[in-house]
Amino acid sequence: MLGNSPINLIPDLLKLAKSAGAAIIEVYDSSADVVYTKKDDDSPLTAADQAANKVICAGLEQLEEQYPIISEENKQLEYTERKDYTRFWLVDPLDGTKEFIKRNGEFTVNIALVENGSPILGVVYAPVLDEMYWAVKGKGAFLEKSGTSSKLSALAFDKTDERLGMICSRSHLNSETEEFISHYKNPDLVSKGSSLKFLMIANQQAHIYPRIAPTMEWDTGAAQIVLEEAGGAVISFETGAPLKYNKENLLNPYFVAYGDLKSGQIL
Repeated sequence: MLGNSPINLIPDLLKLAKSAGAAIIEVYDSSADVVYTKKDDDSPLTAADQAANKVICAGLEQLEEQYPIISEENKQLEYTERKDYTRFWLVDPLDGTKEFIKRNGEFTVNIALVENGSPILGVVYAPVLDEMYWAVKGKGAFLEKSGTSSKLSALAFDKTDERLGMICSRSHLNSETEEFISHYKNPDLVSKGSSLKFLMIANQQAHIYPRIAPTMEWDTGAAQIVLEEAGGAVISFETGAPLKYNKENLLNPYFVAYGDLKSGQIL
């Protein structure tokens, strides 16, 4: 690894994620109706997305260790400019903007540090829940809530078990996902927004999250390392390989997130 151990960055990053969360809540609480515009890809953009992005980028630029930033809300650089990044920050300042607009509280602040295509550090903050999740590669995954810190460990299970907790996106339950679910014995279906789906698995609240629908790299990077360090995995639906980052196209492949699968047979 380059530079100092990334665990030394955690205290500053937790404060930064909380500050971004405070900026989001200020907008969230300011009006009964959230005003938003549409971006070029037709996804919504609110003042909260922009405020949180400003806080995070400014904070990252003040850290002792400096790395390039890839954020959903920044202008995206051409691959020729970023292909040689060894380490970089991957940021979604407000993951779950649709949930934010619906005012259901299921949105997060996502900050990941990626090294050679894989996340090595992740911080995910849920402002409404006041839950802070973080992980560093090889150091474990943790939840900080109500002044206490607990180590996360995903549930161990076998794919043949009955009543497994299966997380399905509220917005993306399609025929391919229904086909995937059909191979399991009487699964308990749960809906949840944003990267909280990964965190439910890391925190023993579910077993599997199939995402056979589009996501971007900044949607998954921080939560992926949290789940991996809790004993789970996030793998390509087609190949079974872990998701990789800073690809030429920042769109993720379809994937499945698992807890601690006992058999080791992911696909």
